[in-house]
Amino acid sequence: EYELFQNYPNPFNPSTTIKFSLPEASEVSLRVYNTQGEKIALLLSANLEAGNYSYQWDAGNIPTGMYIYELSANKFVSVKKMILLK
Repeated sequence: EYELFQNYPNPFNPSTTIKFSLPEASEVSLRVYNTQGEKIALLLSANLEAGNYSYQWDAGNIPTGMYIYELSANKFVSVKKMILLK
């Protein structure tokens, strides 16, 4: 089944790991937004095979705050919150 896991560590400084799993080949995008809904980063946009994936995000140039990350794959969409503390 599709799943987006909580990032680790959380809170983080300056990098964190985001893991997700795909039950089938999918067109995947992983994005980060600020609390105002503005897109901060497009971390991944690719066609991926079924499996478990891990993405390391370095937010060294981003200000302290709460961010939302979103995984979309085929018709699946999931969001989670993460906190960057510097």
